[in-house]
Amino acid sequence: MVSWLWDGGGILSIGVDWVMNCIMTIWPPHRQELRRPAYRSLAERLLQAIEAGELRSGDRLPPHRVLADQLGLSVQTVSRAYGGLMRRGVLAGEVGRGTFVRTAPVETRTPYIQDTQDGAIVDCSILKPVCTAMHQGKFGAALAALSDDLPMTTVSSFRPSVALSNCRRPALDWLRLCGLEVTAERVLLTNGASSAMTIALMTAANPGDLVVTEALGHHTLKPLTGYLGFRLQGLEIDGEGIVPQAFERACLQEAVKALYIMPSGLNPTASTAGIERRERLAAIARKHGVLIIENDAWGPVQPSRPPPIAALAPERTFYVTSFTKCLMPGLRVGYLVTPETFESAAASRHLVTNWMATPLLAEIASRWIVDGTAEALLLWQREALVERNALAAEALAGLPFSASPAGMHVWLPLPHAWSEEAFVAHTRLHGVAVAPGSAFAVSAVGAGVGVRICLGAESTPALERGLSVIARLARSQPEPALLAI
Repeated sequence: MVSWLWDGGGILSIGVDWVMNCIMTIWPPHRQELRRPAYRSLAERLLQAIEAGELRSGDRLPPHRVLADQLGLSVQTVSRAYGGLMRRGVLAGEVGRGTFVRTAPVETRTPYIQDTQDGAIVDCSILKPVCTAMHQGKFGAALAALSDDLPMTTVSSFRPSVALSNCRRPALDWLRLCGLEVTAERVLLTNGASSAMTIALMTAANPGDLVVTEALGHHTLKPLTGYLGFRLQGLEIDGEGIVPQAFERACLQEAVKALYIMPSGLNPTASTAGIERRERLAAIARKHGVLIIENDAWGPVQPSRPPPIAALAPERTFYVTSFTKCLMPGLRVGYLVTPETFESAAASRHLVTNWMATPLLAEIASRWIVDGTAEALLLWQREALVERNALAAEALAGLPFSASPAGMHVWLPLPHAWSEEAFVAHTRLHGVAVAPGSAFAVSAVGAGVGVRICLGAESTPALERGLSVIARLARSQPEPALLAI
């Protein structure tokens, strides 16, 4: 920082801190310090300067042309470096004012990038199933078929019981694939898993109540419980998810209203709870009067998994599943199975927040269940994810990653030399986006340091390139990686 001082004689002098920065500074760099490709190296120097405190939140950067002239670079090179850091949220551009450092945290941090710039980034940050032109064709064919015999109630009814009357029986068939035998009265059709989890939380808890979950959990749970006025506590996890002793201790310390859990590989660390772990958690919940919200968003995509906790403790478990993860993102339909004593309460909260699931999408999902399309797409997805997990296992061989057999992501703990921020920044500078573990952190206890690597969003060749970059960086030290940029 520049400190201009006046001495006793009125002579302008320069503060010592500025002199020291001139002797040893990161920003701005010298042209000879930049390596090819220059835009990556320039972006890396900017990140170093921010980490070192030489550039702080709110500091204005030189205009693109000024910095280009100073470093002997093209304006396009500087623009590309600035633009990459803007997309990551490190910098902000204001029309008429310039480019500024923006390091202040945002309220809700998403683990995925917002824009992949038309394939410029291999996106391993967003959790989604594998989708191809075949899926687009199936959806188009379904819409075309609906034009011939669309039920009038789908178009005209405001009453969920009427508009969705054709969807009740197929819902029970799909839930049977998920491992649940339930009555139609216990099932709410929702616009996907996010809607279902919100209704479940609103039904299970009241403002001020304590909700517990995995130390690394669902990335929207923390802001959602904050909006609803709940208190949220993360519990210690291991290779099977929540440690039962940690759950028991939390219940003994104070009244726990609800346990939110993802026991079948959906959680960031890709852990699956065995049957004994599920039974133990259900027994603790029953002992202390705790309700359970089980998020099983990708449903039966996982082969040979234990039964849902909702099958072990149906009297206290809200079960959430949907089609957006296991079939295709555009089919935003889900199911919320409620305990019998909460059927009316959950239906009322669904009415005031969503009214009902979108009838057109619910009709497509139901027809696909009846004619076998849904199960065929499920089996296709399972095979595709098994193949992609094999690619990940080959690329990450020798590294301590965790995965589930047909999961949509793997969890990669980072070597001690790497911080999450540095690793995510390095992969991004090499054209690959991954999700930092901190985006899922509810508690630092037992969370660990790592990144989530999603397998479904990209084509197979792009995924292979992305996994190669990730594996190479994970096996290297940060210092050599910096020199190689």
